Amino acid sequence: MPRGTLPEWPPQITEAQRHSLTLLATTYALSHGLIYLPVADVQPPAPTSTIHAPVSLFPSPFPRRWFEEARKLQHIYNVLYAKIAMDDDFLDRVMGEDGAGRADEFTGQLWKKWKQLRDENAISQPLHLGLFRSDYMIHAPDEDKPAGLKQVEFNTISSSFGTLSERSAQLHRYLFAATNYYGASPLLSSENFPVNRTTSGLAEGLAEAHRAYNVPESYILFVVQPGERNVFDQRWLEYELLETHSIHVIRQTFDELAGSAHVDPKTKVLRVTLNHSLNPSTEVPSIEISTVYFRAGYTPTDFPTPVHYDTRYLLESSRAIKCPTIPLQLAGGKKVQEVLTQPGVLEKYLTGPEFTSADLAAIRETWMEMWSLDQSGNEGVDKARDQALDLVLKPQREGGGNNVYKESIPSFLDNLAKSEREAWIAMKLIAAPTDMGNYLVRAGGGTEGAVKSEVISEFGIFGWALFGRTDDQEHIKDKEVGWLVRTKAKESNEGGVAAGFSVLDSIVLVD
Repeated sequence: MPRGTLPEWPPQITEAQRHSLTLLATTYALSHGLIYLPVADVQPPAPTSTIHAPVSLFPSPFPRRWFEEARKLQHIYNVLYAKIAMDDDFLDRVMGEDGAGRADEFTGQLWKKWKQLRDENAISQPLHLGLFRSDYMIHAPDEDKPAGLKQVEFNTISSSFGTLSERSAQLHRYLFAATNYYGASPLLSSENFPVNRTTSGLAEGLAEAHRAYNVPESYILFVVQPGERNVFDQRWLEYELLETHSIHVIRQTFDELAGSAHVDPKTKVLRVTLNHSLNPSTEVPSIEISTVYFRAGYTPTDFPTPVHYDTRYLLESSRAIKCPTIPLQLAGGKKVQEVLTQPGVLEKYLTGPEFTSADLAAIRETWMEMWSLDQSGNEGVDKARDQALDLVLKPQREGGGNNVYKESIPSFLDNLAKSEREAWIAMKLIAAPTDMGNYLVRAGGGTEGAVKSEVISEFGIFGWALFGRTDDQEHIKDKEVGWLVRTKAKESNEGGVAAGFSVLDSIVLVD
């Protein structure tokens, strides 16, 4: 990668300075809600202890022009995925029983529930809400080719770490204000620390859906996983909704909702019975729900029995606005990401005076080469074998820890049934810049816990879209609302923070 695109990083500091920064960082994180629940076999009903979230000691350098470009692209991506979610025929073909849903049981089960809703004329809410995150990495293949911004994936369900990423950016601003980072680098100046207001932005999207539902006393339902360690990332949204928008939130798991959720057969209103500890009064036995925000439901383990899929169906059949609906969740599948790269597909959605040929070119410029493993008989698999060291194989999964990389690909392909190939895509690996490092700080290490590592960073842009179709007219309202940085040791293939691979980071802009 041409030197000058990014500086060598991190700046030089002494051991004493590293100790001091680590103490300041971990204390700040614990004091300002940049926290996790500790690992436990069973999480207690009320937290009894916390640990700070994994963080970097320095912000990571990121080119200013690509930061602004990614922000501009988010509007186009918001509209693109909204339009895909409203294209039943496309999703049926790509993700249904004749597409990825045939090869992947989880995808197939979701699609079947969506088809059942349509067959039974049980969809009573035309609006969809998406809280999105488009993830990128800097691609720097070699000295002779220009570096660029490449998309890793587009997330349409449980796009997490928005609120903790805002606090991670605040952490680095605090360290700069408190220490000036000991003058370690002239790049570490206040004008190079971009503001991040993801918490208010994501809450604004949820509040927009709540207002569209138009029952002021209704609540927003967060569907959560049992024993969620990343609970505080969700709680900050809850607090913002209450304090800024006067909207109440309740949290329940699929197990709880199987007994507490009810849809009125005539009005299609979703009502949820509150936990007794939260609702000791017998005068208000249940609460009307305006918006269902899924922070669970993106992995097969969230649906261990048919009852769990039935509960998802019940929620989808209600008049509450879903974030996301099943079709919007399906739109975020890796198979859709691959199909979009095929000729003519993008133009189908980004047409009209709003989008120019330059907009389409800018979107395409963010894509790596990818293909389906079932492409042209054995061609997709043979190509993956030949190029294995430059590839990642991706299934229709979210949450980290699901991909197959490089040397592991040939043996994986040996054991992959032909019937399962359609559920996988092959994607060229993004070549991250070299000579990038940082200090990674995980809980439990004390002031010695900042480990210097060669690293790779992933940059995400958040956005929301409230959209639907009435009288054959599409209506889309959207906004770009903030950003995230996750950084991992270079030797780690996976990138999920919750899965334990990455730390939360922020950026310092470079020209």
